[in-house]
Amino acid sequence: MFELGGLMALILILTLLASTLRILREYERGVVFMLGRFWKVKGPGLVIVLPGIQQMVRVDLRTVVFDVPSQDVISRDNVSVKVNAVVYFRVVDPAKAIMQVENYMNATSQLSQTTLRSVLGKHELDEMLAERETLNFDIQQALDTQTDTWGIKVSNVEIKHVDIDDSMVRAIAKQAEAERERRAKVIHAEGELQASEKLLAAAEILAGKPQAMQLRYLQTLSAIANDRSNTIIFPVPGDFMDMLMRGKTPPDAG
Repeated sequence: MFELGGLMALILILTLLASTLRILREYERGVVFMLGRFWKVKGPGLVIVLPGIQQMVRVDLRTVVFDVPSQDVISRDNVSVKVNAVVYFRVVDPAKAIMQVENYMNATSQLSQTTLRSVLGKHELDEMLAERETLNFDIQQALDTQTDTWGIKVSNVEIKHVDIDDSMVRAIAKQAEAERERRAKVIHAEGELQASEKLLAAAEILAGKPQAMQLRYLQTLSAIANDRSNTIIFPVPGDFMDMLMRGKTPPDAG
């Protein structure tokens, strides 16, 4: 009988020790309450929790990654799109994460959805498509400000997809095509302007120096003379023709 009693006592002691000793990993912390009141944050390593008097809640300090479900967003220019994102956050204050909010995981998820719609609704569709880094930073800042009271640090937000309907895709394609045509016309007009400025400058130089004009004239004749498939009409000065009609020779023909 004594041996049986001793065995029962040993089992009871081992059970008490098992319920008293807790081991927390390096990335875990234990928020300990004594008689219902917050006492301290313990860990990592071996932690002693008095059964019936103290209770401990484990908190994981690793970065949590979760997808924000696709949200219907109305942009500032009244375009309906569906946007989803991914949020990276971690617990930096275990005591606040347990005491300031009932379920910090669910709370952060719900807040991410509402913040995504709120921030993106202030921007136009073109900004959503072209300025994602700026929008990511704006959403991250808005989330981090609100989750700070929960002991949560939002480190990053990434917009994954911005889905628009087919009619809007066609409209964007037409807009892009019109923009390319506009740029092509502007470039062509700028080229014509530069060419006309160069031609005007050349004309002013040739007009001021008749010898240069004659040299240019001869260079043109030499260039077209090599093409035998064309008939060349050589312009003759009027005074030269007048001398021929009178039966005179030009002074240089002597």
